[in-house]
Amino acid sequence: MFKSGTIVKVLLPNVVNRGYDYRLNTDADLGAFVRVTLMNRPYVGVIYGVGDGAVAPDKIKDISCVFPWKLSIADLQWIQKMSDWTLMAPGAVLRLIINVPDAFAEPKMEQLYSYNFDAPKSKMTESRQMVLDAFELNDNEPMSVPDIQSIARVGPSVVKTMITRGMLVPAFSRPIEQSFEYQYRDMGNIELNAEQRVAADKIGHDIDQGGFSVNLLDGITGSGKTQVYFDSVWRAYSAGKSVLLMMPEIALTTQFIKRFESRFGAPPVVWHSNLTAARRRDIWRGVMQGKIRVVVGTRSALFLPWQNLGLIVVDEEHDSSYKQEDMGNYHGRDMAILRAKLSNFPVVLASATPSEETMHNIEIGRYGHLVLRSRYGGAELPKIETIDMRENRPEEYKVNNEESRVGSLSPVLCEEIKNTLNNHRQVMLFINRRGFAPIVQCKKCGWVATCADCSVGMTYHKRLGKLLCHMCGRTMALPDVCPDCGGDVSMRGAGLEKIEEEVKSRFPSARTAIVSSDTMMSRGALERLVAKMESGELDIIIGTQILAKGHHFPNLTLVGVVDADMGLFGTDFRSPEHTFQQLFQVAGRAGRGNAPGRVLLQTYQPTHPVLTAICAGNRDEFFRADMDARRAAKMPPFGQLIAVVIECKKESVLKKFCEDLSRAVPNVNGARIMGPVMAQIYMARNWYRMRFLISGDARAHLQPLVTLWLSRVNVPANVRVKIDVNPMNFM
Repeated sequence: MFKSGTIVKVLLPNVVNRGYDYRLNTDADLGAFVRVTLMNRPYVGVIYGVGDGAVAPDKIKDISCVFPWKLSIADLQWIQKMSDWTLMAPGAVLRLIINVPDAFAEPKMEQLYSYNFDAPKSKMTESRQMVLDAFELNDNEPMSVPDIQSIARVGPSVVKTMITRGMLVPAFSRPIEQSFEYQYRDMGNIELNAEQRVAADKIGHDIDQGGFSVNLLDGITGSGKTQVYFDSVWRAYSAGKSVLLMMPEIALTTQFIKRFESRFGAPPVVWHSNLTAARRRDIWRGVMQGKIRVVVGTRSALFLPWQNLGLIVVDEEHDSSYKQEDMGNYHGRDMAILRAKLSNFPVVLASATPSEETMHNIEIGRYGHLVLRSRYGGAELPKIETIDMRENRPEEYKVNNEESRVGSLSPVLCEEIKNTLNNHRQVMLFINRRGFAPIVQCKKCGWVATCADCSVGMTYHKRLGKLLCHMCGRTMALPDVCPDCGGDVSMRGAGLEKIEEEVKSRFPSARTAIVSSDTMMSRGALERLVAKMESGELDIIIGTQILAKGHHFPNLTLVGVVDADMGLFGTDFRSPEHTFQQLFQVAGRAGRGNAPGRVLLQTYQPTHPVLTAICAGNRDEFFRADMDARRAAKMPPFGQLIAVVIECKKESVLKKFCEDLSRAVPNVNGARIMGPVMAQIYMARNWYRMRFLISGDARAHLQPLVTLWLSRVNVPANVRVKIDVNPMNFM
């Protein structure tokens, strides 16, 4: 507790600060939220420690307000540890927590009205009588206008007229806040099988014992991992703890919400990027006040102001969407584990295709390993096979019964689609490429349509009728002829829309839909499509990675991967791992009901280790081989990498600054600083980009080296420096 008059350090939520000195005008605890001004601008920050005395006492401003809420000591330690690891300023980490500006504002008020029985007599219409009845039934308890309309079942004009005539009079005002104080109970409608019970009991023991632990719940798709960690949720919740279920954005589906409500009798509070400002405020305040104790959310839910957090579940822990690359670079899974370690509670990681970092931590005994080997309810695993496209060339198909195009679907896959539809089963076709054609090129001179703001090619989207840059969103009309030589322009490659065109040509009676971030512009749109698939209103669904996980379609028996080679030969050392995970997850959508499933992978590389491992079900052997290759190359998790990306809108300034950085490289042992080199995407949104890469062995602590190196140069105002610890994006 700091006494009134004490000079304290206040951390503010912006990207540069490490705390400023202010004077308390009342007693306050370490971690308390406070309101201050900086350069005449109001901020809400937290008391981060004792002032450092860098400012003369007579120039130190007073704290204008101390709120009744605070972060715990463990939360403050987490902010500092996360800052040390990611090299984000502590204020930048705090900005991830204080990310709801309205949370500290006075809530909006709503007026409540009572019925005035002494009002002058007015014509009592049927609608006005219904309002009177509503108040009499509720003993004239004051009600808001929306409540009056809802209970009396009248329109707003009726209520407005009654207020004008004095029939309804103001009673009092109250804050407008939506309540999420759900009470959960175990409905007892799920019985775990023997494998699930062993896993649930181990996690439950860790929860009951208390203390930090990490367990990987490693189960094949459809093995019932969700019900196991639901058991853990109930154990922690019934012990009075708060619980966070972290999920990739794509996995937050209506199906999951329904399963949660079925198990616990009420829906979870859901946190994601598409909430309204009012809902974000109410959830943030509810968590801060300890009223909300269970949240299902994306990586940003980790930064809610949790009270008495006792369990974090990270579902699909391998998913790359847990890596944040905009407002600071951090990995949500790793920061969740760090938070749990500092606050001393368990973490459950769940995946059918665990990350190699997680498998390494199991190998060295740092994490527990709980395995589910069979599908829940006795469903069979799908049979996975490759189609050698060197021997099964796609045939031509006609567009509108006129123009012929070379297809992308092999005769073998087409025949299997036909058989599946004849058996009244559903088909999923997967291609992780949006639009119609990824390359628009001149046949004569080789000109390629590229974005004027980014050094990437533009994709033709038939539905838009335009070229679209997937980096910045710029659009451009499809040219009739080459702008350089006047030659004919052709479209190369196949995207989602082209596969849809081919499917409709080959299977005209099939009910077809496509799913990508272009077509599913909202969560509601995706949920409506999923509902159609569940109800049997669709026969063939064609999609990108948005369909790879999180969905359960009992009547889906065939999955066709149009281009299984995509990603096999990327420059990223994680390409084999990510390709395996993606294809394995897609394959897991087939045969989840009573009928067996089949998965066909179209490839020109049928002997590639990734594909042979998937077909043979040799997941662990593949990961061991891939990890051995990483160990030899000292790549994560057997080494460390830090990327430093320099960006500037003036190419000459960028190159000059990179030269200055190169000259400032310190002499070090056990680490290498490589670069600068042009980034693979040299220009993005009109910013030129160069990269440095720092590498070291697994025990090297590279962050102090990077801090020392960058402190040796002055960063121009028009230059951006981005630091990414153990990067997942090398573009």
